[in-house]
Amino acid sequence: MKTALGIVGTLLVIGAGWFGMYRGWRNRQQRQADLAPLPAVPADVKGAKTEGVYVATTTAGDWMDRIAVHELGVRSTADLAVSEAGLIFHRQGAADVFIPADHLTGVRTDRGIAGKVTAEASGLVVVTWTHDGHELDTGFRPRRKADTAPLTDSISTLIGAE
Repeated sequence: MKTALGIVGTLLVIGAGWFGMYRGWRNRQQRQADLAPLPAVPADVKGAKTEGVYVATTTAGDWMDRIAVHELGVRSTADLAVSEAGLIFHRQGAADVFIPADHLTGVRTDRGIAGKVTAEASGLVVVTWTHDGHELDTGFRPRRKADTAPLTDSISTLIGAE
């Protein structure tokens, strides 16, 4: 009898935790509902691609304030294409994200962003950009460490902030 009550109690705690996270995510989406839809992904853009993980998009300067609308907070395996038009995150299991070149304001390497913290100080490439009057940071973790510097350089060149 004690075992059955323990199992039921554990399941109730897990269910309550899951429900609390679900409500928190839904409330975050409602608070961020004013963010306009993202620009359409151009079909014919070609550029150098880097394999890695799209980590998340957050409010710029607040690495824990994940953006929940437009699937910007969905972590997924991705290829990041850098072209003259801008950046395109080709994501698996989530909608692709296009950041036009004229929306880009900065790029840096960092240790963490919502959903990922790395051991090395330059484990993530973080792109700062503007959309609909909001300044945002998008984190990307290249699959190979050797891709970090060339990727950061190519984005800096695109921005014109060498």
